[in-house]
Amino acid sequence: MTETLLKLDFRSQCSGEIYLPGSKSIANRALLLAALADGSTILENMLDSDDTRHMRTALRALGINISEDANAAPVQPADTLVVGNSGLFASQAAPLALFLGNAGTAMRPLTAALAASAGEFSLGGEPRMHERPIGPLVDALHELGAEIHYEGEKGFPPLLIKGKSMRGGKVTIDGSMSSQFISALLMILPLLPEDSEVELTGTIVSAPYIELTIAMMRQFGAEVDWRSPRCIQVTGKQGYKSPGRYWIEGDASSASYFLAAAAIAGGTIRVHGVGTDSLQGDKEFAKVLAAMGAEVDFQPRSIAVTRGQQPLRGGDFDLNAIPDAAMTIATTALFAEGPTAIRNIYNWRLKETDRLHAMATELKKVGAVVDEQDDAIVITPPKEIRHAEIATYDDHRMAMCFSLLAFAPAGVTILDPDCCRKTYPHFFADFASVCHPVALR
Repeated sequence: MTETLLKLDFRSQCSGEIYLPGSKSIANRALLLAALADGSTILENMLDSDDTRHMRTALRALGINISEDANAAPVQPADTLVVGNSGLFASQAAPLALFLGNAGTAMRPLTAALAASAGEFSLGGEPRMHERPIGPLVDALHELGAEIHYEGEKGFPPLLIKGKSMRGGKVTIDGSMSSQFISALLMILPLLPEDSEVELTGTIVSAPYIELTIAMMRQFGAEVDWRSPRCIQVTGKQGYKSPGRYWIEGDASSASYFLAAAAIAGGTIRVHGVGTDSLQGDKEFAKVLAAMGAEVDFQPRSIAVTRGQQPLRGGDFDLNAIPDAAMTIATTALFAEGPTAIRNIYNWRLKETDRLHAMATELKKVGAVVDEQDDAIVITPPKEIRHAEIATYDDHRMAMCFSLLAFAPAGVTILDPDCCRKTYPHFFADFASVCHPVALR
């Protein structure tokens, strides 16, 4: 089978406006919360991507009625109507097999929800999903009485879940690998009959995503009290109530590519759908660009970036709170003066691929000097960026990050650009619409 590729020739500048697709993280949380809620919910700006399709397919298999606006254009967001189940799920299949691709935002929350539901469930996905840990979540669910069995290697999917009544109570969970484990656990606790107290252990990664989950739970009517850094209390037997309509913010991680393009190439780009009002921690990415020398303008639902008067400069950044957007800093660093260090990002290794190793490997191809550490990467840009064929490892963010090398005279070739279908199927069309080729003379 011949691998597809996309050659991006030199782009000299960029300017314009981008209306971001819905956030994957918010979309899949909203789909699940709406499915569990009392009442019907219209989800606005729903993302149509691999990950959200896996969640919708799974929810439909669980008996949830989900319908889309058939009149929406293929690349435009459609309203999605979810008829809530007024509680947890029930299945007569034994077991009901659910394939979740490589969608962590489907695998982790559904593991928790199905553990407390009625029925037997088999959860699996692509080979990479079976390499992504889930042990800390399963351990926490076992504390609450869940019956979950590993069908392969211990600590990893695929899983066999025998759903049973879980009462709530005190539970500990390790947050040092992924905030998704904590988010998944939290989302089922309002549905359990007893109040729960969650003790967080380890070094918490991506804390803004936990804050996002709690904010969304509250928007669906649940009471949650994050009373100290290590303790979250959730009232039991309260359930969720539909807010009627729920707007899914634009994807702040996807915003990073366009904002970085403006910081590198000049002109101004404004992204719509994320801003100061956003629940997403990745909105802080623009502040990193400002620290590197870009000009940034925040509005409630938009962010604009313009290249500064001086060249971008490298820096030393702890980006544990924004690991997905942090990847964009790694390729932006190629256009900065001096080295750039990105620290406290061990969980890059647990994502769609081992992103630390993948990023180091591909940056070296274009001439950068790279120091790959256990939980950090230090990048010294080359005097001249070389053309290279960039492997994307079936990882959408690798493809989108390396699109920025189109601003080097040598250009870049992206292998398997279609991997962007995971979260942003029309990314390269949007990129071309605002990033302009060098003017002919």
